[in-house]
Amino acid sequence: MRRVVVTGMGALTPIGNNLEAFWNALKEGKSGAAPITKFDTEKFKAKFACELKGYNELDHFDSKEVRKYDKFSQYALVAVEEAVAHAGIDFETLNKDRIGVIWGSGNGGIQTFQDQMKEYCEGDGTPRFTPYFIPRILVDIASGIISIKYGLRGVNFCPVSACATSNTAIIEAFNYIKWDKADMIITGGSEAAINEASIGGFSSAKALSTRNDSPETASRPFDISRDGFVMGEGAGALILEEYEHAIKRGATILGEIVGGGMAADAYHLTGTHPEGAGAVLGMNEALREAGISADKIDYVNMHATSTPQGDTSELFAARTVFGTNSKVSISATKSMTGHLLGAAGAIEAIACVKALQTGLVPPTINTETIEPEFAELFDFPLGKASAKEVNYAMSNTFGFGGHIASVIMKKF
Repeated sequence: MRRVVVTGMGALTPIGNNLEAFWNALKEGKSGAAPITKFDTEKFKAKFACELKGYNELDHFDSKEVRKYDKFSQYALVAVEEAVAHAGIDFETLNKDRIGVIWGSGNGGIQTFQDQMKEYCEGDGTPRFTPYFIPRILVDIASGIISIKYGLRGVNFCPVSACATSNTAIIEAFNYIKWDKADMIITGGSEAAINEASIGGFSSAKALSTRNDSPETASRPFDISRDGFVMGEGAGALILEEYEHAIKRGATILGEIVGGGMAADAYHLTGTHPEGAGAVLGMNEALREAGISADKIDYVNMHATSTPQGDTSELFAARTVFGTNSKVSISATKSMTGHLLGAAGAIEAIACVKALQTGLVPPTINTETIEPEFAELFDFPLGKASAKEVNYAMSNTFGFGGHIASVIMKKF
């Protein structure tokens, strides 16, 4: 069977605008949450989010490109550019027919959609939409833009599974390379959904934290006082490559993808199954494909968004999969980055690869009192990174609609 390895990564996140800054902030337990600056939150229940810091689109794009690309596409291009450089790729020396892009987003150009509809509704009724309106809002457009930039003619599409999207993209990329339909695929996800529509919508669904007096401590996965997630934005990019192809071009191998599991809760429109039934199926399928037992997993980056029901259901699922005498380390990096929705799985997969490389498990921050039923079952690194040999890491992501996607990575 063809092996699939990771040879490059790029990150644009609320706690760091590149891979090194992102990882350093994770190790240090840095929160990216702060009052929202993108719009007036006076009438909103949730007034904070994890925004990018110091991002200026004109540092990366000329004015014409800015008009053409919604922020989620911009973020994708920035993260991919870093991943390509990190992987040391010269596309002109490779067969571009065998290189593809599988890139995800949960919301696509929601900012563009909101802005253009607002202009129309507040105007005189004359449609004055930009000619870039449709391509800016399409969820798949970032995947297309990436392929156009680098001239990549292989498989190209965008899976959408809400907050499980970028893990789904990684699994699809893994499969296409494994099936000999590509030699290299750029994969990951991007999201730019900190706006009135998204914040208002998630607030109405009672999904967001309203701890407005202390944004930096609001995301507290597994804690008995958690009250919802904190919105994030940004992008994560990974270069997946067939092992022999990577060796032939002299690439540095960062880790190996060995298993992916997808399933469904089949339970509720937005809520997770109380006992994590779908999560159990997804994790077990990933383990089956990896050919390992659950006790081989050293670290799990949990989906754990800091919602009351979601975190508990995932802990139930983890207990079912890993048992009651597990030594697995569990953390939720969303406590620092916020929830990047469709891009969450990509930056969390990057965190897992870095854990494999460095022997450091990123922490969960802000959590003080873990749900008593689970507090003694697992190792919960809190506040700061924990040293541990990590040979296998798992990343979980779940999405509205009951979508489940779990990825297993192996130390190389």
